[in-house]
Amino acid sequence: MPKTASLSPRQAVVADPMASLDGLLREWLPRQRWFAGKDRPVTELGLLSLTEVFPGCLHLLVQAGPDCYQLLLGVREHVSPRLGRALIGRAETGPLAGLTVYDALQDPRSAQLLLERLRCPGRSGPLLFEAAPSMAVPSGLVPRVLEAEQSNSSLVYGEEFILKVFRRIQPGVNPDLEVPGALAGEGCRRVPAPVAWFRTTYPHEATLGVLQPFLRGASDGWTLALRALATGDDFAAQARELGRATAEVHLALGAAFPTGTHDEGARTAAAMAERLDAAAQAVPALRPYVPGLRTAFGALVSCDPGPPAQRVHGDLHLGQVLRAGRDWFVIDFEGEPSRPLAERRGTQSPVRDIAGMLRSFDYAARQRRPWRPEWARRCREAYCAGYADRAGWDPRKKHGLLRAYETDRAVYEVLYEARHRPDWLPVPMAAIERLAVRGG
Repeated sequence: MPKTASLSPRQAVVADPMASLDGLLREWLPRQRWFAGKDRPVTELGLLSLTEVFPGCLHLLVQAGPDCYQLLLGVREHVSPRLGRALIGRAETGPLAGLTVYDALQDPRSAQLLLERLRCPGRSGPLLFEAAPSMAVPSGLVPRVLEAEQSNSSLVYGEEFILKVFRRIQPGVNPDLEVPGALAGEGCRRVPAPVAWFRTTYPHEATLGVLQPFLRGASDGWTLALRALATGDDFAAQARELGRATAEVHLALGAAFPTGTHDEGARTAAAMAERLDAAAQAVPALRPYVPGLRTAFGALVSCDPGPPAQRVHGDLHLGQVLRAGRDWFVIDFEGEPSRPLAERRGTQSPVRDIAGMLRSFDYAARQRRPWRPEWARRCREAYCAGYADRAGWDPRKKHGLLRAYETDRAVYEVLYEARHRPDWLPVPMAAIERLAVRGG
C-alpha cells in the first residue's frame, strides 16, 4: 500500500477525501457568495456523493448544516499562478496529502472538459449528462467565469452558451430546467431554451446544471435602469415593454402547467405571517413594524383574490431580465434558493412576480442621491400598464394584493440584506416603513 501522500487524484477517489478536505472546506465555504450559512459556523461537513468526472476533477455533494452543496474540485500537485483566485488550499493529511485543491469551475481546462461531457451525453457514476436533440454544441468553445454576484456559478462558452451550475442542491427537478423546457414547448421566445443539462441519481434525484444559449450583447435590466438614472433618462418606455414581456411569460406558464385556484388566500397569508415573525426574530429593526405589516396580509383573505394561482418566476427583479436588441428576455427560473423546491415548483399568484419587479424599481431608484421616488413611480405605472395591455387585467386595480406581496418581498429583502449586505438594509427598511401603514 503506497503512502497517502503519493496517491494520485484518481487513486484518492476510492479513499475518503474528507480526511483531506474537511478543514480546507470549512474555511473556504463561508467565503463563497453562494454559501447560505454565513451566519453560522461550519461545524460539520458530511460527504454525500463522490464522483471523478474526469482525471483530476472530483464532483462532490456535501452536507453543511441543513443544506446540500455541489462542489467541483480540481486536484493537482502544482497549480498555475493564474488559478490563484480559485485556490482552496493544500491538503496536509489524508489521501490527498501533498496535493493542491481548487475550484475546478475557474480552471479553463476543467471547464472545457465539463462542456465535452455535456456535448456527449452519458453517465459518470450517479451523474447523468443529457442534451436536447434540436441544437448541437460545437467543441473548442473558450470558457469564462461570470463574475457577477449570484447564488450559483455560471460559465460562458465562446459567447454562445451559458452553463449555470447550481450550488445548493435539493431533491427534484430544478425549475431552471423544468420551466424553460416547458415554455419552449409553448413557443415562448422570451426565455432561452435548455440545450443540455446534468443531474444526479444519488443520494437522490436532483438537477445539477443547465446549459442555455447566451444572449450575446444583452444587458440586464438592473444595469440599464442604473444607466438611465445616471444620465437622467426616462425608463418608463422600457418598463412598459418589460411589463408586456412579463405578461407573455405568465400567459405561457399558465398554458404549460396546471393552474391553481382562487381560494388559497388564507394559507398564503398564514405563510407570509410566519415568514414575518421569523424575520423579526432575526432582525430586531423589523420588530416595531410587525403589527402594521400584518394588516397587509389580511387582503389575501378579504379582497378580490385576483387571477388564479399558477406557475410563476418566483424571484423576478431587474437582475433577472435581459434586453437584447429591442426585446426583453426573462432568465433564472430557479426561484429563491432559500425556499423549499416543492414550494418553488408550486402554483402562486402572478402578483408575486409583479411585486418583485416593483420592489426592484425602488431598489434602483435608491442607488443615487438624492433619492428619485418619482422615477420609481413612473416605472411602476408603466410596468403595470404594459402588463395590463397583454394580460387583460390591471395589477394597479389589485391594490390590496400588491401591498401584501410587496410586504412579503420587502420582509425577505430585510432578512437577506441583514445577513449578506448590511449596508443595503436601509433600502428595504424604507419600504417597510411605508408598507406598515395601512393602505401604504
